[in-house]
Amino acid sequence: MPPTSAAQTTEFAAFAHALADASRAVIAPLFRRATANDKSGGGPFDPVTEADRGAERKLRELIGAAYPDHGIVGEEYGAHNPDAAHCWVIDPIDGTRAFIAGLPVWGTLIGLMAEGRPLIGLMDQPFTRERFWSDGAGAFYRLGDGPTERMSTRGCARLENAVLACTTPEMFRTNEEQAGFAAMQARARLTRFGGDCYNYCMLAMGLIDVVVEAQLKSFDIVALTPIIEAAGGRVSTWEGGAPAEGGRIVAAANPALHAAALEVLQAA
Repeated sequence: MPPTSAAQTTEFAAFAHALADASRAVIAPLFRRATANDKSGGGPFDPVTEADRGAERKLRELIGAAYPDHGIVGEEYGAHNPDAAHCWVIDPIDGTRAFIAGLPVWGTLIGLMAEGRPLIGLMDQPFTRERFWSDGAGAFYRLGDGPTERMSTRGCARLENAVLACTTPEMFRTNEEQAGFAAMQARARLTRFGGDCYNYCMLAMGLIDVVVEAQLKSFDIVALTPIIEAAGGRVSTWEGGAPAEGGRIVAAANPALHAAALEVLQAA
């Protein structure tokens, strides 16, 4: 199959917005109303709500109708044709714990992999009506019906001046991971916990400088990667590899800061 054309990219980006609109219509009425179930099967609490499941069913329905040859990977219903040339990677509610606690720091993640790399990314917050996205030509933000604004990361080049973010220190399960994050925290000017996908969007907006996390899945990071990279940032695994499969992830505002973070994490 030939590479994805500019016209196709524009078409797919518009479709991602349509998906976000449809997902928002499912999720928004359930925020601060939905109850959570435990899908862990006896392990550590792993919450899911009808908002998660209902939104993913809707997204899968729309993708299947519009692009039946495309793959889909989602948090709630697994993978369908994941090796397709174009594969949508979706998480209807990234931050389900925040969702069930009534805190609006969660979002819907919609990403498109093309020829094995993240091409389009979108994060939508149905309650605040904020939307962050990249269509391959830039990183953008819009609040409600307001104007579209271009985003860019800030030029912080030293960890000593950086704002560091992580959803929870509990995600660092090995001694190596705990030591790596502790070393980063010791160097950073300020560390904030919580945030889930919002941390990465705030990095793209120029408010956070580094995000360090572990135990991520593909649907946690694919949609966010194009947004950060189009804003000027860098995203990789702790080893410096491609982030699309998840795992231990570091995102930074610029190449210099990313290199500094990798050095600290790999030395721990």
